[in-house]
Amino acid sequence: MSSDIVIKVDNVSKAYTIWSSPSARLHGPILGQVGQMPFLPRGLRDWCGRHSRQSFKDFYALQGVSLEIRRGESYGIIGRNGSGKSTLLQIIAGTLMPTEGEVTCNGSVAALLELGSGFNPEFTGRENVYMNAAIRGMTKEQTDARFDEIAGFADIGDFIDQPTKTYSSGMLVRLAFAVSTTVDAHVLLIDEALAVGDIFFRQKCYERLERLRQQGVTILLVSHAMPEVEQFCHRALLLDAARVAFQGNASEAVKRYYLLEQQAEAPTPASPQPSTTGDSGGAVIQEERALTWAPSKAFLDIDHVAQVSNGWARCTGVAICDADGRPCRVFEQGQTASFFYEFELSRDIDVPVAGLEILNEKGVIVHGKNTLEYGSEVPLSAAGGMRLRFRQDISLELAVGEYVFTMGLAMMARQDYEARGSLTHTDLSPKVIRLCHLARVGVFTVVYRHSGHPVQLLHHGVANLPGSCAVTVVNHATAGRLNEIPA
Repeated sequence: MSSDIVIKVDNVSKAYTIWSSPSARLHGPILGQVGQMPFLPRGLRDWCGRHSRQSFKDFYALQGVSLEIRRGESYGIIGRNGSGKSTLLQIIAGTLMPTEGEVTCNGSVAALLELGSGFNPEFTGRENVYMNAAIRGMTKEQTDARFDEIAGFADIGDFIDQPTKTYSSGMLVRLAFAVSTTVDAHVLLIDEALAVGDIFFRQKCYERLERLRQQGVTILLVSHAMPEVEQFCHRALLLDAARVAFQGNASEAVKRYYLLEQQAEAPTPASPQPSTTGDSGGAVIQEERALTWAPSKAFLDIDHVAQVSNGWARCTGVAICDADGRPCRVFEQGQTASFFYEFELSRDIDVPVAGLEILNEKGVIVHGKNTLEYGSEVPLSAAGGMRLRFRQDISLELAVGEYVFTMGLAMMARQDYEARGSLTHTDLSPKVIRLCHLARVGVFTVVYRHSGHPVQLLHHGVANLPGSCAVTVVNHATAGRLNEIPA
């Protein structure tokens, strides 16, 4: 194994035996052994062997998984419940043995596999810290030197000297994470542990994980929080029904995960509504006539851009221009960028929904908006073979830096679209069916303005927000309640 490869999983499978009945646990193995006795009549041996095989079946929690993870890489493992994520992490950690295949880890491993794992509920937090650190190979002197750092990160106060059985789930994961990330390890495995923390704790956790990654620690993260996987992980493995569904760029893996989620509820294709203008698909044709399109030289080469699709649509063109319609990749802070994108339909759909996301160099989505959120006028249906064109103008009031953009096409049933204003986001989101998504389709740069009012820099931070700031001078002798906002 290359010195750069820290974890290698080679064709790993994990099977569990499921017995047909409680009694089959007893007679199944006995019949199997009897069926292998050479001195018995062949007919009896065949009968015993057949009934032994019928008494159980193998359930594969993981099947034929292979992957390689490099030193200092952040790697996500995602999938629906029951897909094999936790099983794979336990096999890598060495707490579970594979039925088939082999796992090689080049270095020490620290694992946070489940809430409170490795903690004795009768021990105090302090006692569990020392016990857990000893299990991970640290001496008492080493733990003494790092105890204050561990306790400070966990930030549970006097509860550090109380039995952990009295801890809340948040307190327990704080302490467990603090211990796991303080020991010297080459590989850190985390299984959903951060889901129970509040926003402040999660921010602190990811800051520490980022520092560990910069120090060359390899991090494996199992999570259902897809934005966190996209932001934090370089690559990801998507598991479906115990097998590898995809392995590669984390953003693309997440988009494929969303497609898997919606497959079970695939909508019935729509029939396009009759045109009110006399043209076939009049709503789409009318929209095309009103849309100013980008010049041909502005279009990007998307031949090698991954398109995550359910087969109903494909992207045929993407362009980016300045406010005057000229091809552009570098914008001054506050200038407007025009994004053009086109999708060709392979089958009839209901109401199209399209939009894009802008991500910074850390993978944070700093802006994302679609036709639903704009309130755009869209056709209520579109026929297979037609092309849908979109133009999205965005004022780039962003921090100076380099950005990646992604875009996608989805659809909604007409009745859901017409009820969109009365639906909560939680109810509306599952009704949007993803059709095609392009991950990391292009790059642009935001630079300082050459000059501007009131100053060159528009704002601090990731993005600008609408607002204002007023100033007044108050004379202490006459200050009163005259200008207070009424209660």
